[in-house]
Amino acid sequence: MGHREQLLAGAKRCLYERGYARTTARDIVTASGTNLASIGYHFGSKEALLTAAMIEAMDEWGDELERAVTVDPDASPLDRLTAIWTGVSESVTRHRQLWAASVDLVTQVDHHPELRERLAAAMAAGRAAFTSIVLDNSGEGDTFGPVDGEGDTSVDSKGDTADPVDGNGPVPGNGIEVADGASRAAPGDPGSEVGALVMAVITGLSVQWLLDPEGAPSGAQLVEALRTLAAAAGTTSGPAAVDGPAGHGGSPVAGAPA
Repeated sequence: MGHREQLLAGAKRCLYERGYARTTARDIVTASGTNLASIGYHFGSKEALLTAAMIEAMDEWGDELERAVTVDPDASPLDRLTAIWTGVSESVTRHRQLWAASVDLVTQVDHHPELRERLAAAMAAGRAAFTSIVLDNSGEGDTFGPVDGEGDTSVDSKGDTADPVDGNGPVPGNGIEVADGASRAAPGDPGSEVGALVMAVITGLSVQWLLDPEGAPSGAQLVEALRTLAAAAGTTSGPAAVDGPAGHGGSPVAGAPA
């Protein structure tokens, strides 16, 4: 492993253990077994090195999210939601540092435009993928793994990533790939609000499990809350109907319009 790779590994370790704001250049040198001159030679600055390390950490978070999200293809949409949110809560318990680092990444986006761009693209792709996973409306191919041949986190001496995100197809380096024909779930697309809901709950759920694992809700409790809200609203077109409407793996709810 060369000095560049050692620096990235050391910087990523510091992000997990100390966080962005508390990491110094000397911390990285100690963690990587290199020297201060190597940071300037390979990355130009500590900030550029940490940016590259944050992008790698984001990719690792995407990989872990893929491992955490396992759904039964024969399950109902609400059972899929239960599996997704249960997998996330279990993942936070097993990989606390990784999930804490993902929260830390969000606090840095105002200072690192390229990181903001990647995270925003990852969120957009995640909404599309989760819409497909929950509603099963785009066939096979949606994944949360790294895109083959993509995801290079090399950073030049100015700290700019060498592979800027474009607006189409798989999103380089964000840990999420969406099948052709479902690369984006734009607001207003059928079911797009489902993916947005899943992502919003994952964000809040992970924070709750980081702060208060004893009091944080389970996946089953969250889905039961959706049922309770739907029942209180007296609607047949909300979450209570998700288990069965025609076209989503079941039969219409009693009393719903034909």
